[in-house]
Formats: sequence, C-alpha cells, structure tokens
Amino acid sequence: MENGLFDLVGRTALVTGAGRGIGLAIAVGLARQGADLALVARTESQLKVAKEQIEAESGRKAWAFPFDLADVGHVQGLFEEVVRATGGVDILVNCAGTTVREPSEDASLESFNRVMDVNLTEVLLLCQVFCRHRKQVGNPGRIINIGSLACHAARPTIAAYACSKMGVLALTRTLAVEWAKYGINVNAIGPGYIATDLTAPLQADADFSRWVLSKTPLNRWGRPEDLVGTAILLASKAGAFITGQIFYVDGGWTALV
Repeated sequence: MENGLFDLVGRTALVTGAGRGIGLAIAVGLARQGADLALVARTESQLKVAKEQIEAESGRKAWAFPFDLADVGHVQGLFEEVVRATGGVDILVNCAGTTVREPSEDASLESFNRVMDVNLTEVLLLCQVFCRHRKQVGNPGRIINIGSLACHAARPTIAAYACSKMGVLALTRTLAVEWAKYGINVNAIGPGYIATDLTAPLQADADFSRWVLSKTPLNRWGRPEDLVGTAILLASKAGAFITGQIFYVDGGWTALV
C-alpha cells in the first residue's frame, strides 16, 4: 500500500459542530492524521477544551471560532476570518446540526426555519465560500457533509430534520457533479444512532433504545469515534476517486429489511 495514503500533514480542516460529539471526534481524528484544525461551534467553553485537547494530543495547530451557524447572514464573514487566521482551508466538514421533535401538524414555521438554516442553508453557504476559496488558490479540496439515517428514511415528529438532511444529500450529489471540474470532492456520511450528549434522552428511554437495537444488526448504539475512519478516508488521498456518495455508518441499519 502506498505510504501516506491517509496522511493529512500540511492540510487544514474546518469542522463545524466541533465542540463535542461527532464533530469533536472527527476533528481529533483528522488532527491525529496530521491536519491543523479550525474549530467552529456555538459554545466558546467547549471549543476551548477541544482546542486544548487537539493541541495536546496531536501537536497540531488548532483555532477556535465561536459562532452560531443559525446566523446565516454572517457565514461568509466567518469563513473569511478562518482563512485569515489559518492561511487557508483544504477540508470542510459540515457537522453542526439541530433538530426539533414535534408532531408535523403542530410544527411552527419558526422552528422549521431554524432547523433548515442550521442543517442545510449554512451548509450551502459554507460550501459556496469554500469553493470560491479553492478556486482562488488554484488547488483541489474536500467537502464532507454529515447527513443522517433521515437521508434514507424518515420517522414521525422530525419533519424539519428529515427535510434538511435529505436536502444535504441532494446538495452533496449536486455539488459533487458541478464542482468536479474544480477538483473538489463532495461526499456525505450518514450516521446511525450515535451515543452523544444530544441523544442522551433517547438513550435513557428504554423503549426507544430497545427499538434502536432491534433495528441495528451490530446490536449497539454507535460512538462518535465510529465515524472517524470514514472521514479520514474522504479527506485523504485514499478517497481521491470518491465523490457524490453517502456512506452510512449505522451498524447495518440501512441493510436490514
């Protein structure tokens, strides 16, 4: 096997939702392969801990950028700030996300729009400014969007979330086809049910957790670290001929009839 196939030394990755959970796990994983990290999340205290962890464990540079990605009007300014601080971004990982669980007939337009802004609109905007940046510097790049099982199928009470994540999949495929000419690979990862702080209430619901396990052939909740290998593949030389795809890291969920 070619040496350096998964090496990310000399590259900088911007990861949103990097303060905890899946985003933090992916950021740490990319740093361990040699990438420097620009960390974006809403909570400054979480970013400070993440930055210190990455620098201590990997010896790579890390920058923290507290930002609420629902503020879609200032996404371009955020990216420009990141580029000024880091010198450039080679890898974009759109991991930040939110949801609202409510019966669809009672869903408010306000909650629907917020979910769409965080999960889909800001993803488009960050992809756009990343594309313009890579065109300007004249080098290829990688985009990894975090999708969901909701890219494959929906369940009750998550209309806004399902719409946003199915939109992420459509956006991923469209940009992959359109931006191949710029050398930008665009892919997605669809996590199964992952044990994080955000899913803690679902894990604590005995009936719901049993349902999750009954649908998961590997018979466990996933862990944030389970997504790291796929992210490294898609960010590295090993993934050079992969674009427009979604990789479900779901313990076999989507394979089960």
